[in-house]
Amino acid sequence: MKAWVIGETTEIKNNQPLNLIEIGDPLPQAKEIVIKVHACGVCHTEIDEIEGRATPSFFPIIPGHQIVGEVVEIGREVKNFKIGDRAAAGWIYSACGKCEFCLKELENLCKDFKATGKDAHGGYAEYFKINEDFAFPIPENFKDEEAAPLFCAGAIGYRALRLTNLENGQNIGLVGFGASGHLVLKMIKFLYPYTKIFVFSRTPSERELAIELGAYWAGDFNEEPAEKINSAIDTTPVWKPPIMVLQHLKPGGRLVINAIRKEEIDKNEFLNIDYPRDLWLEKEIKTVANVTRKDIREFLYIASKIPIKPEIEIYPFSEANKAIQDIKNRKIKGAKVLKIGG
Repeated sequence: MKAWVIGETTEIKNNQPLNLIEIGDPLPQAKEIVIKVHACGVCHTEIDEIEGRATPSFFPIIPGHQIVGEVVEIGREVKNFKIGDRAAAGWIYSACGKCEFCLKELENLCKDFKATGKDAHGGYAEYFKINEDFAFPIPENFKDEEAAPLFCAGAIGYRALRLTNLENGQNIGLVGFGASGHLVLKMIKFLYPYTKIFVFSRTPSERELAIELGAYWAGDFNEEPAEKINSAIDTTPVWKPPIMVLQHLKPGGRLVINAIRKEEIDKNEFLNIDYPRDLWLEKEIKTVANVTRKDIREFLYIASKIPIKPEIEIYPFSEANKAIQDIKNRKIKGAKVLKIGG
């Protein structure tokens, strides 16, 4: 099969960080299924892997963790999928199932957590395999390209939203407004209809999209929002935006940082945290770590019920490097998806 791989850690400038290779088709073990990949979402985490902030477990590795397609082969013990079924996978590739965290459905914290496209081959390929227990059926009301962003941008956004402890009618801020942010906004509009959404983004097109989708206010990171906010979700790759937003939190407010890694602080950049202004009065910062199967199942139910329709930009399989470059250069409006087959 054809697959795009990360061959080594490198800095993304104008180079081609992914290499297209021929590799053997995956062969399923007893409880594994093989999916013919129709679509795979493109995520900023791939940039973190390429640039070494979230270093893959081995090289070369096939990235991609928002995988949608059709089951074409099954292992002898598979019970929940049959050939021809639509199936998908997200960031969680496997976990031990036995530790204190797995037993409490917090498998995202398992020390043996393995990530799709980082610790195991992912979906920038014609075929992909995974244990059936970590694969998911796709709601019928989503096309393949629409479904792909649901399995990371959507599911991890759902986890971040839960961690805010938001109540209906409270104000929430979305710091950054890419693939995850726009799906979280749609969730908030459905789950918390009396909540005002404040979007912080340096990109005019993202701010315009936010207002178009129903945000109460949208401005740059250095702009003062119309009201203070109870909580915020940060999805930016850098440190300055969430630090700047802390001052806009109400007492007892919570900032949730939804990122696998943050980029290094520029040596010429100074981050000014003023304790009484930014953190006092029981404000807090919480991080999101990975995602659980429960997160994905619950989010898919909500997404299907709304239904959420992601704003997507489709790239042909041959343009995987362009999709990566566009995310790196902040050419973002919604979610980016590779169309591979189907």
